[in-house]
Amino acid sequence: MVSSRTQVMVESRRWLVERARGDTLEIGVGSWPSLPLYRTGLELTGLDHNPRAVAQAKRTVARSGRRATVIEGDAMALEAADASFDTVVFSFSLCGVPQVRGALLEALRVLRPGGALLMADHIASTSTPLRILQRVAESATRPMFGEHFTRRPSLAARELELDIVETERLGRGMIERFHAVTR
Repeated sequence: MVSSRTQVMVESRRWLVERARGDTLEIGVGSWPSLPLYRTGLELTGLDHNPRAVAQAKRTVARSGRRATVIEGDAMALEAADASFDTVVFSFSLCGVPQVRGALLEALRVLRPGGALLMADHIASTSTPLRILQRVAESATRPMFGEHFTRRPSLAARELELDIVETERLGRGMIERFHAVTR
């Protein structure tokens, strides 16, 4: 049986990939669970900083029969030319980058004008008891794995030169989906 949290994550990944178009870069792919959800015809590139995750993502690509490129890299120092992607996707990955703003600035640098920035992540809940539990969990996950549960990447994105298309919170406010385009 699939938990409601897992279901929201799957639905959120589907929400992201439905909005992707053209040359698409997904940052922090892990084993790349969203790969099979992308429609055909997109030029897909997956990036992760962890060599084991890159190897897993490459296996996912091979099993899928899809054409996609997987590269090892740093979300805050992308080895891509300026304005080289139509879409940049963060699918539950900004919670693990050292600096959200740095990753977002790099995403904007590699996006073409009018390009889509798509994000879904777990964030600080709107429920006080859940937010307290998130902070307790984060006190262990942040020093051990660099994993944050109480960030709000959309707040950092709102400070950048973007036009917000759509944003929503789900699951007692613990999941946020965000779609914006560059100016």
